[in-house]
Amino acid sequence: MSRVTSTVKAFFLWDFVSAFFLAMRYFFAPKVTVNYPYEKGPLSPRFRGEHALRRYPSGEERCIACKLCEAVCPALAITIEAEPREDGSRRTTRYDIDMTKCIYCGFCQEACPVDAIVLGPNFEFTTETREELFYDKAKLLDNGDRWEREIAKNLELDAPYR
Repeated sequence: MSRVTSTVKAFFLWDFVSAFFLAMRYFFAPKVTVNYPYEKGPLSPRFRGEHALRRYPSGEERCIACKLCEAVCPALAITIEAEPREDGSRRTTRYDIDMTKCIYCGFCQEACPVDAIVLGPNFEFTTETREELFYDKAKLLDNGDRWEREIAKNLELDAPYR
C-alpha cells in the first residue's frame, strides 16, 4: 500500500468518526421541531396574519373612511365605500378585502391613521372554497373582536419601532 493511499484512508476514517460524533451529539440533544397542531411556536409582534378591523373601547368602529389603505394597497385587494352619518362624521358602509389578491405587505396597516385595519396574529385561516376568502366588513370586525387583546399587545410592543 502506498503512502498516499494510507493517508487518504486515515483522512476518510477521521472524517467518518468526526461526523459520527457530530450526529450522536445532535441525536441526544433536545428536539427543535414542534408538534404543530398541539404546540405552536412563538410569533413576532410584527407578524402579519389575517386582517382585522378594530373598534374603540366604546364599541364604535375605528375606521374613519379616509381610504388611505385602499389607495396604498399594491394588489388592489381593498374596496371601501363610505357615506356621511347624521352627526357629520364619515364611516364605511362597505369594507371588503379580497384575500386571494392580498400579498400581506402591511402597507394598509402602516397607512391607517387610527390603527383601524391591522394584520393580526392569526395564521390559521384555511378555507374550503374561494368565496370564503372574500372578507366583508362584518367578518373583519369579527376578527378584530376575536383577536383584540393580542392585537393591542402586539401594537404596544411594536410602538417603539414605529
